[in-house]
Amino acid sequence: MNLFNNYLKLIKKSIIKHNKIIGFNSKTELDKIIIESPPDKFDYDLSSNIALVLSKKINQNPRIIADKIKNILQKEIKDFSDIYIAGPGFLNFNLSHKAWINIINMILKSGKKFGINKSKNKINIEFVSANPTGPMHIGHCRGAVFGDVLSNLLKFNGNKITKEFYINDYGNQVDDFSKSVFYRLREIKFDEEFPKDQSLYPGNYIIDISRKILKKNPKIDLKSFDKIKNKLKKISIQYSMDMIKTDLKNLNIKHDHFFSETKLVKDKSVQKAIDLLKKNNFVQEGFLEPPKGEENINWKKTKRLIFKSSLFNDDTNRALKKDDNSWTYFANDVGYHHTKILRRYDYLVNILGADHTGYIKRISAAVNALSKNKIKLICKVCQLVKFIKNGQPFKMSKREGDFITIKDVLNEVGKDSVRFMMLNRGNEVEIDFDFDKVLEKSKDNPVFYVQYSYARINSLFRSLNLNLNNNINLKNKDYLPNPYEIKLLRKIIEWPKIIELASNKLEPHRIPFYLYEISTIFHSYWSRGNENPKYKFIVNGKINNPLSLKIFQLIAIILQNGMSILGVSLPKKM
Repeated sequence: MNLFNNYLKLIKKSIIKHNKIIGFNSKTELDKIIIESPPDKFDYDLSSNIALVLSKKINQNPRIIADKIKNILQKEIKDFSDIYIAGPGFLNFNLSHKAWINIINMILKSGKKFGINKSKNKINIEFVSANPTGPMHIGHCRGAVFGDVLSNLLKFNGNKITKEFYINDYGNQVDDFSKSVFYRLREIKFDEEFPKDQSLYPGNYIIDISRKILKKNPKIDLKSFDKIKNKLKKISIQYSMDMIKTDLKNLNIKHDHFFSETKLVKDKSVQKAIDLLKKNNFVQEGFLEPPKGEENINWKKTKRLIFKSSLFNDDTNRALKKDDNSWTYFANDVGYHHTKILRRYDYLVNILGADHTGYIKRISAAVNALSKNKIKLICKVCQLVKFIKNGQPFKMSKREGDFITIKDVLNEVGKDSVRFMMLNRGNEVEIDFDFDKVLEKSKDNPVFYVQYSYARINSLFRSLNLNLNNNINLKNKDYLPNPYEIKLLRKIIEWPKIIELASNKLEPHRIPFYLYEISTIFHSYWSRGNENPKYKFIVNGKINNPLSLKIFQLIAIILQNGMSILGVSLPKKM
């Protein structure tokens, strides 16, 4: 139920019906018309650029056209109590009392379905995909929250979502990880000193994993790493993934599917993808230019298997095999994305860290080549998070080695604050995470401010012995919304549009922004009652204006849906 779209359809219908009065014949021009909320400084419910759009087509003064349209709409659409012409030709509308009452009742009837825009795409969203070599560090946190909230948002709109985690359990970093576990096992069992080797992982979590392994395998043979390498790798990765899944669970994140890179290589998925590229003449034997902007002293011009990614808007072609004839990391990624294509998704979405920006063109090229441009890959990059405490950059304890873990942050401020604040700005912009602010019980703490709105609404209903979810019958249908309630209603009807924009643009940060805005208006209204008895909700134990309760029910529905999408709790008491 998008009221902006509904009124846009009615306006277009009226214009087409009376097109001779205005003097235009092209229906396509109407596609450029929009209905939107006017800026807060203007006391209108809706605004449209219709006269400005048509003036360009029929070469007339937009204010003259606006006057003609005004006369038409006053007769055709009874929901508009007033229509004003402003500026160069904008049309501004106020809704009638009757229209607002109908809107309130329609939204309440929709209940928790209010805001859903009904989409039915099958979408794979890959996010986090941290190396399984230890607990998740804070660098993964923003991408994890962004991916999960985006998944919830698109699912809320009716899409079929697969939340996927790609386990990078193949390659040198995994070998180094399992070797680190091996030496920690020897340290524990034989009191040997852990080697001072930069390739090894020093974190205390390696000791924890080693102790768990010893507990279940007390007779494990530790004479030679090479002999138990494969077994130890498998066990170590399992324990590491258990830690990662626990961190994700504590963040309120649960993936639908975990995809192993090792399995990808073993079942020949990479080879199958490369064979398909060969079949379509997108692969060749050849030479690559030396890497740009790097020291090339050790560069060897070697004949390699190359993907012609430049055919698909990449900056250069890409190697698929290393000098030792093994697959490159990129080749494995090509194979992985081919499996996604074979699973017949409508869209693929990858959530990447700030250091992966340069990877987007090449993997997008691979998806275009493999799908014959039929499936779109969308990559969203999450920039860095800077932690602030007492007004200064804050470095937390590094118990786990040379990084801050998600567990550290969760212990400091809790899940709700982390999830809400990780969406405090758009993903493409760095954010400041202020520990002092997120622990405050004030307007400066957005998550508290939104939660407090819901708690206040619940407290009001409790004081009147009413159920927040029950229908409220108004005996007197002449109850009028006051100016504060009109302001709330104007914000309420924006909710479906916010959901639509956030979904279409893949910008989940629009949700917490909106929730904070509507909470700010609500709290302002609540405080106004303390200053002016006219705006008190309860007088002598009775509700001053029963219509207020219905409006608060609408706010509660939005807060419930919005915070559910964000994965943030919504307490009834605070």
